[in-house]
Amino acid sequence: MAAGRFKLRRAVILTYLLGVHLIAGYYLINEARDILTWPSVPTVNDPTTASPVPTPIPVPSVVADLSTPDINDNGVLSLTVPVAGVKVEQLVDSYTDSRGEGRSHDAIDIAAPEGTPVLAAADGVIARFFDSVPGGITIYQFTSDRRHMLYYAHLQKRADGLQPGDQVSRGQTIGFVGDTGNAGEGNFHLHFSVMVVTDPARYWEGENLNPFPLFRRSSP
Repeated sequence: MAAGRFKLRRAVILTYLLGVHLIAGYYLINEARDILTWPSVPTVNDPTTASPVPTPIPVPSVVADLSTPDINDNGVLSLTVPVAGVKVEQLVDSYTDSRGEGRSHDAIDIAAPEGTPVLAAADGVIARFFDSVPGGITIYQFTSDRRHMLYYAHLQKRADGLQPGDQVSRGQTIGFVGDTGNAGEGNFHLHFSVMVVTDPARYWEGENLNPFPLFRRSSP
């Protein structure tokens, strides 16, 4: 009798567990079916063709050259040849050439046809205009740091509208090649010198520097 009751109880328990598993399986199957039948969500894909990227306008070599600081990495003044169209390789170092009365040249002469534009050799400020018998029509220009004075002489004329106190940029036309002063008639050239300024109030005085090694090899 006891054995019969035990078998009945076991059968009930097994039936109950089987029912639980069947119900759980039913829900699991339905859930899986729902997941598989969810509507697909559109995804963002990379464009099939690449969008063109605007190409920067190439910087002309002369402009790239003008963007270089006036003082190079070695702390030395860096200049652009101050006559349009003249390359560094065409220059002649006449800095130590003798002049009358035992004087040395302390400058270089850059030959060019009459009226060739004379360019600012560096960024800076026009200090003064001065006309004299030796130099003819001239321009004095401070560099931007006011540590150097650039001197342009024997000009045919200065650029229209240029005035003392004007800011000028490297490569800007400030005058034109001539033969005024004691250059000699028809001897068209720019007399160009550089001085280290010791007293800005006496801009015409200072320590002369040879401009020749200061011109960068990339100058136009």
